Amino acid sequence: MSSHVVLEARGLTRRFTGVLALSGVDLRLFAGEVHALMGQNGAGKSTLIKVLTGVYPADAGELRLGGEVIHPGSPAAAQRLGISTVYQEVNLCPNLSVAENIFAGRYPRKSAAGFWRIDWSRMQIDARALLARLNLDIDVTRLLSSFHVAVQQMVAIARALSVEAKVLILDEPTSSLDEQEVKRLFGVLRQLRAEGMAILFVTHFLEQMYAISDRITVLRNGERVGEYLKAELPPAALITAMVGRELSAAAGRNEHPNTATGPALLEARGFGRRGQLNPVDLSLHGGEVVGVGGLLGSGRTELARLLFGLDRSDSGELRVAGERVRFDSPAQAIRHGLGMCPEERKVEGIIAELSVRENVALALQARLGIWSYLSPTRQKEIADRFVQALGIKTPDTDTPIALLSGGNQQKVVLARWLATEPRLLILDEPTRGIDVAAKQEIMNEILALARGGMAVLFISSEMDEVVRVSDRIVVMRDRSKVGELPGNSSEQAVYHLIAAGT
Repeated sequence: MSSHVVLEARGLTRRFTGVLALSGVDLRLFAGEVHALMGQNGAGKSTLIKVLTGVYPADAGELRLGGEVIHPGSPAAAQRLGISTVYQEVNLCPNLSVAENIFAGRYPRKSAAGFWRIDWSRMQIDARALLARLNLDIDVTRLLSSFHVAVQQMVAIARALSVEAKVLILDEPTSSLDEQEVKRLFGVLRQLRAEGMAILFVTHFLEQMYAISDRITVLRNGERVGEYLKAELPPAALITAMVGRELSAAAGRNEHPNTATGPALLEARGFGRRGQLNPVDLSLHGGEVVGVGGLLGSGRTELARLLFGLDRSDSGELRVAGERVRFDSPAQAIRHGLGMCPEERKVEGIIAELSVRENVALALQARLGIWSYLSPTRQKEIADRFVQALGIKTPDTDTPIALLSGGNQQKVVLARWLATEPRLLILDEPTRGIDVAAKQEIMNEILALARGGMAVLFISSEMDEVVRVSDRIVVMRDRSKVGELPGNSSEQAVYHLIAAGT
């Protein structure tokens, strides 16, 4: 392992209005290492990345690259210095080709008849060479949007390599990847590490962090807790460092699965949509958490979208409290007492330009209609109540939701639906991209809601969460329901049923 420090931050401090986001943070990135940056949502990870990459200037402290003090004034300036970033949401242009995305803003040019033109042939050759370095052979002339997100992630890395990056920063790069795609990405990272690159890896997946990292820096409340070699920090100690206290092993666990009896609150029979979800039978009772287990592409999100009216079913029937219904829009589902936290929080969940207060009030205002206007005062009363109840960390409810951490944004989306007092709440990946402590807080809240009489449909790609929180588990594969298991079943039992199928 190399002892050569490539990028060093000393005493970085960054303030926002009413918030000290970073306080004297140190960070060292070594050549030939994968360095994990860990911490709860709101710990300062995103702010630190934005200071390193020139999005925000530091209020105090300094950055050194190769021993020289640098002052990147923008992401483009940081990239010219050799600091490249790949974000959780792939920050490329889906309407351009793969090659154009790799070289956007830096197209190779050639002179012809006294004019400079883009050298398309050279660009495509160079793009293929960069992707070959990542063991990826694709048609670089195709639109980026025609490829799966895992390939788009590799294209983003290829773009970073095209500027001869010395430092590669990966912000939650695996959040939308399946197990095989994660393995492929890690193979690329190991190759880049062997070539001497310094890699900063930000993730909430502990197993992945231990699988790929060499060194760990932990942040908490905008301060550095410490820097550790991986072998020095076992998982229990890491979690304690992140949250500042030991977590109970029972937190977020359904210790007493509920065996629901009586009429179903929601009942689907032969419910589906051609090409999207094969006909399924499903029932949910008040006071029950029904988990949905399945691999990527199994039909979990498709089921949620059909139940909530985001997509229209073309087979079977749906009943809510015994009444046969057909939802052609989410507004109809809301009027029947359903709520849904969608999988894509930033795209379908939050309205980034609006405040916390306005985001919380959205669904309730939609349910009341335009003739029952919620005044700002009433909106604030509602938002304040849920900020307190859910422990949402925000300076105040008029703060733009975009300034909150991912975990706190997720809690605001949850608060939005709780404000409508739903009978049934559909949660599609409610813990994706948030830290260990925030996950357990949300899972505790889910259990509390169910014990209060609400029906909850809980969808998660993390099977341990599904088995921990569920009273029953609906197992899906290939867009079909293949069976059900009781609560507290093992992960192995769920995977066995997926493998067996029907």
